[in-house]
Amino acid sequence: MDQDSYPTAERELLEAVSRITTFSTTRLSDKEQNQPQAEISCQERKENPEKDDLKDSSASVSPNSSMTTKELQEYWRNEKRQCKQVKLVFEIPSTRIVEHHLSKYVMYKIIILQTGSFDSNKSVIERRYSDFEKLHRNLLEEFSEEMEDVTFPKKTLTGNFTEEIINERKLAFKDYLRLLYSMKYIRRSKKFIDFLTRPELQEAYGCLRGGQYTKALEILLEVIDLQARLTRGSRVSIVPTLCAIVVCHKDLENPASAFEYGEKALSHLCMHTSHKYYIPLLETMITLAYELGKDFLSFQEKLEEWKAKKDPIRIFTLKELAVREYVQ
Repeated sequence: MDQDSYPTAERELLEAVSRITTFSTTRLSDKEQNQPQAEISCQERKENPEKDDLKDSSASVSPNSSMTTKELQEYWRNEKRQCKQVKLVFEIPSTRIVEHHLSKYVMYKIIILQTGSFDSNKSVIERRYSDFEKLHRNLLEEFSEEMEDVTFPKKTLTGNFTEEIINERKLAFKDYLRLLYSMKYIRRSKKFIDFLTRPELQEAYGCLRGGQYTKALEILLEVIDLQARLTRGSRVSIVPTLCAIVVCHKDLENPASAFEYGEKALSHLCMHTSHKYYIPLLETMITLAYELGKDFLSFQEKLEEWKAKKDPIRIFTLKELAVREYVQ
């Protein structure tokens, strides 16, 4: 089991597996009833996860010689903070039945909280049974060994909308998410993170493409915090979302807020100057800094330095890049 999982995690995971297994429609054999222990063993063979997280994070980049001493110091401070594992808790407090044309299904409200301190920035999302089912199939394809003993709540031919079945699935899905998150390689996988963030991001980028910047910004600000928690140690992955927030603020004529989020995005790219967002972001920051009466020469110098090293190529604007994300 990962050393960074919850306190008394072994007991809680055993209870989680027991509840999920009990919910299955088929009766377990004596051999199958020993699966929780096998599941724990599967996780225990991944030793020293916190050490691995640190090694993975530090190995992904190397200090840029063009950075100033102050920038290097700030970078390594951020790296140290990012290496601390965030522990999340999943709760499913309620559900609602949706009837749309000829379809009817149950939406499960998922609340995601950070443990260890009061979390005022809880994330709230909704998913239906088919979303969980798709996640399970995807994870089985990529993590067949880790998922070997994970039981998924079965479909029933009748009674899907009874209070009893809904409540049983509520508990089963809560345990299911907690179990997946306890396994390092799964919680850090794109498929798991997409399950928790992609529908909201797709909606936000759809609003952005439609010029509904206020609505897009509202959704992006809700999802960015969860996305950042899920991708700690890989801060570059949240750069597109930060840049989309910059675009929304800029088009809503909030240059100060756009500049604030632009600085956050740029700090994540200081070691990744070949990233497709780096130059468009620099160009946007020059414009915003000039408009706000801030120092834009440092951004201009970085831009000229990059251009001196690279052959001239077609560079998209920040907005042009943003509207290309999550196109279905």
